[in-house]
Amino acid sequence: MEPTRDRDDLLDELYDRFDTRTLRAYQTFVDVFPPVESRVALDHWQDAENALSESKTAIREAFDRGDPLAEIAAHATREEAFTALDLCERHGRAVSAFVLDVDETLRSAGSTDNEIPRETLGFLTEFHEAGVPIVICTGQTLENVKGFLIQGLGSEIFHSGDLSVVYEAGTGAFTPNHGSETKQLLYEGLDDTVQEVFYRLRSAVLAEAPEAVRRGCHLQGNEFNVTLKPNFETGSPDATRVIDRALIHQLDLLGSAAGEACDASDATGWARAFYADSDPEIRAVLEAEDEPPERASDDVPADLRDLFERIDVAYYEGDAAEIGSRELNKVVGVEAALDVLGLDDPFALVMGDSKSDLRVMRWVADADMGIAAAPEHASIDVLDHVIRTDELVYDQGDAAEIFRIVYALNQLARLD
Repeated sequence: MEPTRDRDDLLDELYDRFDTRTLRAYQTFVDVFPPVESRVALDHWQDAENALSESKTAIREAFDRGDPLAEIAAHATREEAFTALDLCERHGRAVSAFVLDVDETLRSAGSTDNEIPRETLGFLTEFHEAGVPIVICTGQTLENVKGFLIQGLGSEIFHSGDLSVVYEAGTGAFTPNHGSETKQLLYEGLDDTVQEVFYRLRSAVLAEAPEAVRRGCHLQGNEFNVTLKPNFETGSPDATRVIDRALIHQLDLLGSAAGEACDASDATGWARAFYADSDPEIRAVLEAEDEPPERASDDVPADLRDLFERIDVAYYEGDAAEIGSRELNKVVGVEAALDVLGLDDPFALVMGDSKSDLRVMRWVADADMGIAAAPEHASIDVLDHVIRTDELVYDQGDAAEIFRIVYALNQLARLD
């Protein structure tokens, strides 16, 4: 038997013979709208559940390997099923773990009112029940993530031992129900010099800020990273303006702290030169504010360069200006989380929209240990990577599309 051709023929027959659109509608209704304490609503839900069961039974009885085909038909469109088949042929593995960013990935301020859609939550619950561990990987604080995950997925899943949170872009990993390994403060492994620089930054970032930055920004409640957020609507002209000024303030403050650590003079100028050379977006902000670097990055003193190379300055237009550790990133956090979860040979779905997510995507691609997906409004570099690998780009706010494809992929793997 030729499995690839056989699966292709099976999918063609499945979608030609059966009304899969109605079947998917029943499945979505049953999953997303559970029965409530209303006789009419309960009767309606039960009718849909009965119709769903009958349709799946008809498919199971029509094929020798009907159970996975029935599940594919109930969850994925024809196009999604064949995309899953392409992934199955290319990688030959089912997805065994999720590594998921949240903001503008699972939810979107522009299209989901910053809430994770019910269909997406339903898929996460279904995958969890199927034994697929979930790693939530975000730049947010742990407390923020705990709050919306418990609200969306429930306390039982959050504390199941099969879910981990990599927070503050990799400065810590929290995996409930794992004893002494539950909370790992990864930043404690950094050397004293770097930790002292961050202590100085945190204590001075608002106290020594220009008035416009002090009034227009707030310090995000991180455990380690130093993140300034706007007191205006994200992405608005006011937010963009104040974050641009906050970035310059943070660069100068970092230079000052680094100068103290390395006993170097005029380190603020060197900080501007180094980070402008490292990131075109930072250079663009400096030039737009008429404060371009006045020194060449090649001339940065060796001791300062060594320290700067260990500290990351991130600029998110109209959203945040952040200083973190290059030694702590989402890859480091995900590695720690997967280790606690006991996953030695995972094949992960990585979903994200930013440069920090791209590091994880490249990491799994280089090791042939996963696939990557991104929303259509992700950063250019992320989209370039995703398109060049498996082309899993989805509409803003519709992460469920990728979960439908992965669900079909895992069912196709059962056919072997």
